[in-house]
Amino acid sequence: MRRSLLSCTSLARDGMIGLVTTALLPVRSAFAADGVLAQAVADQFGLNHQEVAVLATSLALVGFSAVAAILLMRTRVRATRNEERLRFEISDLQAQSDRLRALLFVEPQVLISWAAGDNRPQISGDISLVMSQEGSPQRILAFGTWLPPEPALQMDHAVDALRDKGEAFLLNLSTSAGRAIEAMGRAIGGQAIVRIRELGGLRRELAEANLRYKALQEETELLRDFAAAAPWPIWAKSLEGNLRYANAAYVRATEGKSVADALQRNLELLESEQRSELTKALNDNASYAARLPIVVSGERRIYDVQALKLGGGSAGIAIDASEAAALRAAIVRMVEAHRRTLDQLSSGVAVFDADRRLTFYNESYRRLWGLDQAFLDGNPDDSSILDRLRANRKLPEQPDFRAWKAKLHEAYRAVESETYTWFLPDGRAISVVTTPNLEGGVTYLFDNVTESLDLARQFDRLTRVQRETLDNLGEAVAVFGSNGRAELFNPPFAKMWKLPADALQGEPHIEAVEAMCRPLFDDPMTWRALRESITAIENRAQVALKLERKDGSVLNCMTVPLPDGKTLLAFQDITDTENVERALRERNEALEAADQMKVDFVHHVSYELRAPLTTIIGFAHFLSDPSTGPLTPKQAEYLDYVTKSTNALLALTNNILDLATIDAGAMKLELGPVNIAQAIEAAAEGIQDRLATDRIALKVDIEPNIGGFTGDERRVVQVLYNLLANAVGFSPHDATVTISARRTEHSVVFSVTDSGPGIPMEMRDKVFNWFESHSHGSRHRGAGLGLSLVRSFVELHGGRVRVDSTVGKGTTVTCDFPIDQTAHRNAAE
Repeated sequence: MRRSLLSCTSLARDGMIGLVTTALLPVRSAFAADGVLAQAVADQFGLNHQEVAVLATSLALVGFSAVAAILLMRTRVRATRNEERLRFEISDLQAQSDRLRALLFVEPQVLISWAAGDNRPQISGDISLVMSQEGSPQRILAFGTWLPPEPALQMDHAVDALRDKGEAFLLNLSTSAGRAIEAMGRAIGGQAIVRIRELGGLRRELAEANLRYKALQEETELLRDFAAAAPWPIWAKSLEGNLRYANAAYVRATEGKSVADALQRNLELLESEQRSELTKALNDNASYAARLPIVVSGERRIYDVQALKLGGGSAGIAIDASEAAALRAAIVRMVEAHRRTLDQLSSGVAVFDADRRLTFYNESYRRLWGLDQAFLDGNPDDSSILDRLRANRKLPEQPDFRAWKAKLHEAYRAVESETYTWFLPDGRAISVVTTPNLEGGVTYLFDNVTESLDLARQFDRLTRVQRETLDNLGEAVAVFGSNGRAELFNPPFAKMWKLPADALQGEPHIEAVEAMCRPLFDDPMTWRALRESITAIENRAQVALKLERKDGSVLNCMTVPLPDGKTLLAFQDITDTENVERALRERNEALEAADQMKVDFVHHVSYELRAPLTTIIGFAHFLSDPSTGPLTPKQAEYLDYVTKSTNALLALTNNILDLATIDAGAMKLELGPVNIAQAIEAAAEGIQDRLATDRIALKVDIEPNIGGFTGDERRVVQVLYNLLANAVGFSPHDATVTISARRTEHSVVFSVTDSGPGIPMEMRDKVFNWFESHSHGSRHRGAGLGLSLVRSFVELHGGRVRVDSTVGKGTTVTCDFPIDQTAHRNAAE
């Protein structure tokens, strides 16, 4: 009604404005159109044009005021009449609205309306129908707060379709509180309206029946789809035994064309005897279960057949159990194989079931405990076996046997394995492992570990001995694993490399050890060789190196590959040895230089002596010549002494020169044929005067037809002369010196034997040295060069000299000359 009044007022105001505008327009138009009239008025009253226009507007307003007053009176009368009429209509509409509202909400319901283009709905009705009064009415739009998830989602979709497309809906739902409601949506007068009301009476029962029917229908369709898609044959029969239902798997199994064909021909899956047993079992009981062989597609397979007796007949299903049967048979075979395997084990095995009775044992178990086979085959319980073993003193001595046995039997309730070690009274050590079985019971494993424990103790003892040995070694030792980390080391290692005592405790890598040792020895090539030797996988070889460190010490380093893939690294301090060796080497070099100086000096002196000796000998011979004039007897005697002395001195000088030449490697033999007999004769002729003076007899023993050999005849004669001279010098008066010659396959052997005092054992290796004179028992003290020349000349010929002597009986010197000098020279070259 208020809106109607406002509308009327607005219309009146707009009418008045229109009338004013209409009244003013003629006046203004008259003045604007008739310029002569405006000019006349201006001239008459003495006004300008602006004043004339203001006058015209004033006249128009005066006329308008009169007209407006009349019109306003009319409008007020008309508005009063319209207001009375509208008041009557509004009161009538209000009464109709109250009657319709009373009729609409005569039963509990909720109305939700959305105007076109307005997202804010108007909600009216009893909201307690779906939710408590405490909540805001707007919360009713959150359907998930008072509906289960699936109906709430269904409601959301229906309301969205109503508002967007105007699609009506009718839903029978159940709230979270269990109340049955009806939700109806319609598009009316450009508005989307949803009505929610509770169902009651027949309508509620009908709605619930529809819901149950729909659920049963869905369940039935689901079961039908499952039965149709199931890979197992499923069927249903009437009371008369006729086939009423079969799935696709049944049709395939019975080789039918289709389900209809199978039903029409009443195809049977089971054989007649099997059907008879099934029918009899269903008549006696309500169900039947059996594992039967069935021929399907020409192949005989094993099926688990399950059948139920129903009110209108029976239903059955056949599940393929061929694989299960094969697996069961395989499991049986596997169990049997395991039993045979366990029988071959050296460990004793005993299996007890959930009732604690022995179900399996192997021969090792029986032998370990010495139990009677008949007793074990009787499936005794665990406690009986323990009691018998205790009676036979084959269990560890326990102060409380009951508590000990109860703790052992906790394995029947445990989930993890336990390990024990039993030390028996007979000295044996038995390792016991209790393992719970999945199906109940316990499996016992028994091993005699007496020998293993003894070996472990021996190993531990050897390890300690090894540790003590390594710790007390003078060498620095470290053992590196195949990963290059130091696993073992001794204190000398850290001491030798001046490392902290705990530097190698963390098993550092060889590279870290190298970094710690580099301050004393920084040779990249040496450390690289050590790293490769330690970390190499293939071609592992021993490496020996010598390290000269910055502190002046010298180390011998050696890596030794170990059988287990590890590498032993050892360092030995050889500084003292190296210093001694260096000193010996320097001394040897000094001795060699002195020896060379001696040889050079002797050679030089000998060479310088020959010239004056030759002159003296020459003048002595010249003086002894009668042509130089007669000599007195005394002069002749002195001249003879000079001649003999100079000849001896010349021979000594020649010998020294020969030795020096041989020692320098410059001596060359003048090879040619050597007549053995003539060589002996020439050598003997040189000592005839000494033989006569010392009353010594010379015995020559030469094989007949001995012939000769190839050699330097002059040197051979010199050798034999020196041997005879040496023998004569050591032989007593009236003794005999023997010289012999014999021929072998490859050599000629000369031997000179005397009956002198002999040579002691400690002097035999020295008689061939320069200036080494053995004067004991000799009447002539020589320079000690004779035997040295003998050995040198014989060895130049490729022969050898040996001395056989017995103290107090004499000495024999033997010289072997090879017959073929060509073969000797080729071999030397």
